[in-house]
Amino acid sequence: MTTVGIVSPGAMGSALGAALAAGGARVVATVSGRSERTRRLARGLEPLDTLDDVVAASDVVLVVVPPGEARAVAGALAEAAGRTGARPLVADLDAVAPATARAIEADLAAAGLELVDGAISGPPPRAGGTTRIYLSGGRAHALAALAAPGVAWRVVGPDVGAASAVKMSTASVYKGSVALLAQALRAAHANGVLEPVLDDLREALPGLTGAPSATLQRAAAKAGRYVDEMHEIAATQAAAGLAPELFEAFALVYRQVAETPLGTAAPEDADPGRPLADVLDALRPDGASALG
Repeated sequence: MTTVGIVSPGAMGSALGAALAAGGARVVATVSGRSERTRRLARGLEPLDTLDDVVAASDVVLVVVPPGEARAVAGALAEAAGRTGARPLVADLDAVAPATARAIEADLAAAGLELVDGAISGPPPRAGGTTRIYLSGGRAHALAALAAPGVAWRVVGPDVGAASAVKMSTASVYKGSVALLAQALRAAHANGVLEPVLDDLREALPGLTGAPSATLQRAAAKAGRYVDEMHEIAATQAAAGLAPELFEAFALVYRQVAETPLGTAAPEDADPGRPLADVLDALRPDGASALG
């Protein structure tokens, strides 16, 4: 039986761990020092006391943390490997630029650890749905061989950075379009023209505007981690010779959203029935008020 360690078992990490457990793996994690929400989400995974214990027990360690924490977590795994002598395969599934993925590869290699570059597309894996996880690197196929109902592993190449490049491109559209929606609807609401704006957008973009209240609530709850993701996308664009300013601006949008009352909520607390006007009121920057 393959033992998989999850760092960290938040909403995505715990759901991925549950899928792997359903596929026959032993799945371990530590929630030491984590919030009550993370402890609740991690129920069903085998708890271990420390990160050292997770590293020592695991054949594979999957890292699912906010992009701003990816390098620090890689360093912590390298230190744990040094203390325990364990050498699990590490898969970093965070939303980082290809250059960041290659830096993580170098950090881990110094401790004798191999990296699979990974990128998650879609929501946490649930029964009846499919979450795509793109993989690249020399041992990507080893990870793709793990059974995980609800997960579609897709190997995109032998080089670390390729999977992250997929994520940076897809996320630029997915999260960039939501940032645009938030800006447009907040401006429309402030000017008293929300309904005609929604009518127009729904005709042209039904997928984006079908449930704007829930979409904006969930985005606000994740906005803090999206800030660093926008910086990673900007770095990816700059490395490709493209102007990075658009995604640096989106980082500012998400930073502003993260500082509103909805920025402190949990994604699972989004209320689809909450009136959109109430959501937009809660997304106003401090001191802002409706016009007119």
